[in-house]
Amino acid sequence: MSRKFIIVLAITTLFTALVIGFSWIYLSQLLRQRLLWADETASQLTNQLEYAASKAVPDLTSTRVDTENPKAMRTAITNYLQTDTNLNDMLESVVGNSRIIYDAAIIDPNGVAILDTNPALDGKPVPERAPLGVLRDAGFRRQLRMLYAPGAVYDVSIGLELDGQAFGSVHVGVSTVFLRNELTPKLQQAAFFSVLAIFCSLVLAAVVSNVALGPLKAISRNLDSASAGDLLPAEESSSDDEVGLVSLKIAHLGRQIRDTNEIFSALKDNVEQVMSKLQDGLMLFTRDSRVVLVSASAEKFLGRPRREILGHTADEIFSDGSVLGAVVLPAFQKQRPLALYEFDAVDGRRVQVSLDFIQEKGTPIGALLTMRDAESVRRIEDEIEISRRLSASGRLTRGVAHEVKNPINAIVLHLQLLQNKLQQDDPDTRRHMDIIGNEIHRLDRVVQILVDFTRPRDLRLEDVDLGKILESVSTLAAPDAARHGVRVALELPNHELPDEDEALMVRVDSDLIKQATMNLVLNGVQAMTEGGTLTLKARRDGETILAEVMDQGCGIPPEAQEKIFELYYTTRDDKGGSGIGLAQTYQIMQWHYGSVEFDSIVGAGTTFRLRLPAAAAKPDRREEMTA
Repeated sequence: MSRKFIIVLAITTLFTALVIGFSWIYLSQLLRQRLLWADETASQLTNQLEYAASKAVPDLTSTRVDTENPKAMRTAITNYLQTDTNLNDMLESVVGNSRIIYDAAIIDPNGVAILDTNPALDGKPVPERAPLGVLRDAGFRRQLRMLYAPGAVYDVSIGLELDGQAFGSVHVGVSTVFLRNELTPKLQQAAFFSVLAIFCSLVLAAVVSNVALGPLKAISRNLDSASAGDLLPAEESSSDDEVGLVSLKIAHLGRQIRDTNEIFSALKDNVEQVMSKLQDGLMLFTRDSRVVLVSASAEKFLGRPRREILGHTADEIFSDGSVLGAVVLPAFQKQRPLALYEFDAVDGRRVQVSLDFIQEKGTPIGALLTMRDAESVRRIEDEIEISRRLSASGRLTRGVAHEVKNPINAIVLHLQLLQNKLQQDDPDTRRHMDIIGNEIHRLDRVVQILVDFTRPRDLRLEDVDLGKILESVSTLAAPDAARHGVRVALELPNHELPDEDEALMVRVDSDLIKQATMNLVLNGVQAMTEGGTLTLKARRDGETILAEVMDQGCGIPPEAQEKIFELYYTTRDDKGGSGIGLAQTYQIMQWHYGSVEFDSIVGAGTTFRLRLPAAAAKPDRREEMTA
């Protein structure tokens, strides 16, 4: 609707309401006054008839009527009333001279008409009628319904006393038809003036809207000119005109808006570039829950393109009955922040979602919905925790190794001297000395392993094909695996194809990567106590190269899965496990900016995944890395 139409409608509605209100009050007062006048007129007539009836009956004690006989008295009184000329003339004049009186009657105590304006009703029972007070005291709407219903007669009565005793009553009937004929012309007149007033208000509203909105057209043209960059009227030519002053202000505001739009456009481009690189899915909502910014990752989490998200409200986006919608929509409706909530995305990933409402000086101005891969978050947290533990273990190990190495060397030296001195002694003593020597050498090897694990390494980086490394590991591990009844299978892309993307090139220290992979293969072989197939795979996954070691062993118990990368933690104490292999693999992958992950099902096997940056996508790094 146009603003002019709204103004006309508002003014007309206001005038119509006022006209209807005043008309209602006027008509209700008019109707009440007419009914009061009708009641007063009818009451006066009943009083006059009662007075005339009392004068028509003489003192019966001076007549031959037996006053001790009630029946004789009623008969005598009836005769006097029916034969009284004055009373009969008055009854006839009541109906003839009044425009609202329908009939009049004098009724005996038994409800039988003694005299009636309709002679045919004399001596017959008179039916009961509602008193006029019911119509008089009703509300305005009910009075109208009663008046304009099918014709009815309301009664006004007064008791009649003759010869000092109560004798019947005087009744006057007021017809609603007569009252309606009296009121209808006045109601029609009021309705005519009401319609005329409404029409005048409509014309007045149209004139007022034209006068009020006329300058707005000029202002609208100035706004269009300002938005298009055109020049507006000069300040000196319109400074004394209100519209001109507003136009000048609009021009200044237009220039500010254009400058702001340029800044906003540049900022929006920068924000979109940043958001396109984010791993987290971000959605920025306005105050009315409409989306204005969407990161590229949000499309993956929601399974919908950005064009179906931007500009839409939260109700439109999350009204598909999904688990996310069932949680996010109530939070928007109640304006209540949503803490980390996890749900399954359309691609099967476990996603964490949070909703925060943005306020400025206590006033809500928008909301930010954040979605992130829960598994990635947990994996990063686990890697940080493992790195922290390995770092702590490394610092502790270096200190312990340094403190233990020197005493061990001294013990070995003095043990050799003692063995030389005891060569001719008891052979049993010699045997005990040999046991002590062997155990000290074993302890020295353990300390040396610790030193090697925590020693800074010089990485000899080179571009190699990860598939070639897996082929080498497969060849080295095959004999030992065969002794355990395990077959090593290798699944690699077809290297004979000319496509360069088939080459799984990584920039690594090939010896260390081979050692990391060999640790996983040996663990897998030892886990497959009943034989089976251990599979080595490699493929490109985006900007990374992924290697997989899949065994068919007993799997890793759930309670051990969080600890398997910790130094010295092992589930094979009875089989000579040292708890160093997986920790070493994890450390090697960290040196190469890679990662190691695993999936394990008890009784169904374990899959380890080594992920390394592809050689072309890998940034420059230092050639020397420390643990």
